[in-house]
Amino acid sequence: MRRLLIALLALLVGWGALSHWRHRAVTPPAGVLAPDVPLQEDFGADAPVLQKNDVTLTTRAHFVVTARVLSREDYSWGDDAKLIPEDLALGWGRMSDSAVLANIKITQSDRFYYWRVEQFPIPRREIETSSANMHMIPADAGVKYELEHVRVGQVVHFEGFLVDASRPNGWRWKTSMTRDDVGAGACELVYVEQFAVVKP
Repeated sequence: MRRLLIALLALLVGWGALSHWRHRAVTPPAGVLAPDVPLQEDFGADAPVLQKNDVTLTTRAHFVVTARVLSREDYSWGDDAKLIPEDLALGWGRMSDSAVLANIKITQSDRFYYWRVEQFPIPRREIETSSANMHMIPADAGVKYELEHVRVGQVVHFEGFLVDASRPNGWRWKTSMTRDDVGAGACELVYVEQFAVVKP
Protein backbone atom coordinates (compact mmCIF):
# COMPACT_ATOMS: atom_id res chain seq x y z
CA MET A 1 0.00 0.00 0.00
CA ARG A 2 2.80 2.37 0.88
CA ARG A 3 4.54 1.71 -2.44
CA LEU A 4 1.30 2.45 -4.27
CA LEU A 5 0.92 5.77 -2.45
CA ILE A 6 4.53 6.70 -3.24
CA ALA A 7 4.01 5.79 -6.90
CA LEU A 8 0.83 7.88 -7.07
CA LEU A 9 2.58 10.82 -5.42
CA ALA A 10 5.48 10.56 -7.88
CA LEU A 11 2.98 10.44 -10.75
CA LEU A 12 1.22 13.58 -9.50
CA VAL A 13 4.53 15.42 -9.04
CA GLY A 14 5.62 14.39 -12.53
CA TRP A 15 2.31 15.49 -14.04
CA GLY A 16 2.57 18.84 -12.28
CA ALA A 17 6.14 19.35 -13.49
CA LEU A 18 5.15 18.49 -17.06
CA SER A 19 2.19 20.87 -16.95
CA HIS A 20 4.38 23.65 -15.56
CA TRP A 21 7.00 23.10 -18.28
CA ARG A 22 4.38 22.98 -21.04
CA HIS A 23 2.85 26.27 -19.85
CA ARG A 24 6.13 28.04 -19.02
CA ALA A 25 6.06 31.73 -19.86
CA VAL A 26 7.96 33.31 -22.72
CA THR A 27 9.46 36.80 -22.43
CA PRO A 28 9.61 38.66 -25.74
CA PRO A 29 11.92 41.68 -26.10
CA ALA A 30 10.63 45.19 -25.37
CA GLY A 31 8.24 46.78 -27.82
CA VAL A 32 4.53 46.83 -28.55
CA LEU A 33 3.62 43.39 -29.92
CA ALA A 34 -0.13 43.81 -30.40
CA PRO A 35 -0.82 47.44 -31.32
CA ASP A 36 -4.50 47.22 -32.29
CA VAL A 37 -7.59 47.26 -30.08
CA PRO A 38 -10.02 44.32 -30.39
CA LEU A 39 -12.51 44.64 -33.24
CA GLN A 40 -16.18 44.33 -32.36
CA GLU A 41 -19.23 44.41 -34.63
CA ASP A 42 -22.42 44.46 -32.56
CA PHE A 43 -25.45 42.45 -33.67
CA GLY A 44 -29.07 43.56 -33.65
CA ALA A 45 -32.14 41.78 -32.33
CA ASP A 46 -31.88 39.00 -34.94
CA ALA A 47 -28.50 37.77 -33.69
CA PRO A 48 -27.74 34.06 -34.16
CA VAL A 49 -28.26 31.73 -31.20
CA LEU A 50 -25.85 28.84 -30.60
CA GLN A 51 -26.22 25.72 -28.48
CA LYS A 52 -23.42 24.04 -26.53
CA ASN A 53 -24.74 21.02 -24.63
CA ASP A 54 -27.41 22.41 -22.26
CA VAL A 55 -26.19 26.02 -22.61
CA THR A 56 -27.82 28.53 -24.96
CA LEU A 57 -25.39 31.13 -26.27
CA THR A 58 -26.96 34.35 -27.54
CA THR A 59 -24.45 36.08 -29.78
CA ARG A 60 -24.01 39.80 -29.08
CA ALA A 61 -21.17 40.76 -31.43
CA HIS A 62 -18.60 39.42 -33.84
CA PHE A 63 -15.23 39.68 -32.06
CA VAL A 64 -11.67 39.65 -33.41
CA VAL A 65 -8.66 39.98 -31.09
CA THR A 66 -4.88 40.01 -31.45
CA ALA A 67 -3.32 40.39 -28.02
CA ARG A 68 -0.53 39.28 -25.72
CA VAL A 69 -1.32 36.67 -23.08
CA LEU A 70 -0.66 38.30 -19.69
CA SER A 71 -1.89 35.39 -17.59
CA ARG A 72 -3.89 32.17 -17.97
CA GLU A 73 -6.06 30.21 -15.57
CA ASP A 74 -7.45 26.74 -16.24
CA TYR A 75 -10.63 25.32 -14.71
CA SER A 76 -11.50 21.63 -14.58
CA TRP A 77 -14.28 21.21 -12.00
CA GLY A 78 -17.98 21.99 -12.22
CA ASP A 79 -20.45 22.86 -14.94
CA ASP A 80 -18.88 26.27 -15.56
CA ALA A 81 -15.53 24.61 -16.29
CA LYS A 82 -17.15 22.34 -18.87
CA LEU A 83 -18.35 25.42 -20.73
CA ILE A 84 -15.37 27.71 -20.02
CA PRO A 85 -12.24 25.64 -19.32
CA GLU A 86 -9.87 28.59 -19.49
CA ASP A 87 -9.63 32.33 -18.83
CA LEU A 88 -7.02 34.47 -20.55
CA ALA A 89 -5.92 37.87 -19.28
CA LEU A 90 -4.94 39.73 -22.45
CA GLY A 91 -3.18 42.99 -23.26
CA TRP A 92 -2.85 45.14 -26.37
CA GLY A 93 -1.22 48.49 -27.14
CA ARG A 94 1.39 49.29 -24.50
CA MET A 95 -0.01 46.47 -22.37
CA SER A 96 1.71 44.11 -24.83
CA ASP A 97 5.15 45.70 -24.25
CA SER A 98 7.57 43.74 -22.04
CA ALA A 99 9.14 47.00 -20.82
CA VAL A 100 5.76 48.12 -19.44
CA LEU A 101 4.73 44.71 -18.12
CA ALA A 102 7.96 44.34 -16.16
CA ASN A 103 6.49 46.92 -13.76
CA ILE A 104 3.04 45.33 -13.40
CA LYS A 105 2.23 42.29 -11.27
CA ILE A 106 -0.58 40.30 -12.90
CA THR A 107 -2.59 37.45 -11.37
CA GLN A 108 -5.89 35.63 -11.86
CA SER A 109 -8.22 34.02 -9.34
CA ASP A 110 -11.90 32.97 -9.17
CA ARG A 111 -12.58 34.15 -12.73
CA PHE A 112 -11.10 37.62 -12.09
CA TYR A 113 -7.90 39.28 -13.35
CA TYR A 114 -5.87 41.46 -10.99
CA TRP A 115 -2.95 43.83 -11.50
CA ARG A 116 -0.74 45.71 -9.07
CA VAL A 117 2.04 48.30 -9.47
CA GLU A 118 4.56 50.06 -7.26
CA GLN A 119 4.70 52.96 -9.71
CA PHE A 120 2.57 53.37 -12.81
CA PRO A 121 4.61 52.73 -15.98
CA ILE A 122 1.64 54.01 -17.99
CA PRO A 123 -1.55 55.76 -16.79
CA ARG A 124 -4.01 53.67 -14.76
CA ARG A 125 -6.80 54.21 -17.28
CA GLU A 126 -4.59 52.90 -20.08
CA ILE A 127 -3.96 49.71 -18.11
CA GLU A 128 -7.70 49.33 -17.56
CA THR A 129 -8.70 49.94 -21.18
CA SER A 130 -5.81 48.05 -22.83
CA SER A 131 -6.27 44.76 -21.00
CA ALA A 132 -9.09 42.42 -20.09
CA ASN A 133 -9.93 39.05 -18.62
CA MET A 134 -11.73 36.91 -21.18
CA HIS A 135 -13.67 33.70 -20.51
CA MET A 136 -12.90 31.41 -23.45
CA ILE A 137 -15.55 29.00 -24.76
CA PRO A 138 -13.92 26.70 -27.35
CA ALA A 139 -16.15 25.98 -30.35
CA ASP A 140 -14.58 22.56 -30.92
CA ALA A 141 -11.86 20.15 -29.84
CA GLY A 142 -9.23 21.82 -32.05
CA VAL A 143 -9.73 25.23 -30.44
CA LYS A 144 -9.75 23.61 -26.99
CA TYR A 145 -6.40 21.97 -27.75
CA GLU A 146 -4.87 25.28 -28.85
CA LEU A 147 -6.16 27.02 -25.72
CA GLU A 148 -4.73 24.27 -23.50
CA HIS A 149 -1.26 24.84 -24.93
CA VAL A 150 -1.06 28.65 -25.01
CA ARG A 151 1.71 30.23 -22.91
CA VAL A 152 1.97 33.53 -21.05
CA GLY A 153 3.90 36.01 -23.17
CA GLN A 154 2.69 34.69 -26.51
CA VAL A 155 0.70 36.85 -28.90
CA VAL A 156 -2.49 35.15 -30.01
CA HIS A 157 -5.14 35.87 -32.60
CA PHE A 158 -8.69 34.62 -32.29
CA GLU A 159 -12.09 35.18 -33.82
CA GLY A 160 -15.58 34.38 -32.66
CA PHE A 161 -18.50 35.96 -30.83
CA LEU A 162 -19.21 37.78 -27.62
CA VAL A 163 -22.08 35.82 -26.08
CA ASP A 164 -24.53 35.74 -23.20
CA ALA A 165 -24.96 32.25 -21.79
CA SER A 166 -28.02 30.69 -20.14
CA ARG A 167 -29.33 27.32 -18.97
CA PRO A 168 -32.97 26.16 -18.61
CA ASN A 169 -32.63 26.23 -14.80
CA GLY A 170 -32.31 30.04 -14.86
CA TRP A 171 -28.48 30.25 -14.69
CA ARG A 172 -27.14 33.20 -16.70
CA TRP A 173 -23.74 34.67 -17.54
CA LYS A 174 -23.53 37.96 -19.45
CA THR A 175 -20.61 39.26 -21.45
CA SER A 176 -19.12 42.71 -21.24
CA MET A 177 -19.68 44.70 -24.42
CA THR A 178 -16.95 47.30 -23.92
CA ARG A 179 -13.26 47.45 -23.05
CA ASP A 180 -13.82 50.49 -20.83
CA ASP A 181 -15.44 48.78 -17.84
CA VAL A 182 -13.76 47.41 -14.71
CA GLY A 183 -14.72 45.14 -11.82
CA ALA A 184 -17.50 42.56 -11.67
CA GLY A 185 -19.21 42.12 -15.03
CA ALA A 186 -16.28 43.57 -16.99
CA CYS A 187 -15.07 40.25 -18.41
CA GLU A 188 -15.79 39.18 -21.96
CA LEU A 189 -17.48 35.83 -22.59
CA VAL A 190 -16.06 34.68 -25.92
CA TYR A 191 -17.20 31.81 -28.11
CA VAL A 192 -13.95 31.07 -29.95
CA GLU A 193 -14.19 29.66 -33.48
CA GLN A 194 -10.56 30.22 -34.56
CA PHE A 195 -7.47 30.48 -32.36
CA ALA A 196 -3.76 30.64 -33.19
CA VAL A 197 -0.46 31.78 -31.75
CA VAL A 198 1.01 34.46 -34.02
CA LYS A 199 4.19 35.31 -32.08
CA PRO A 200 6.07 33.04 -29.64
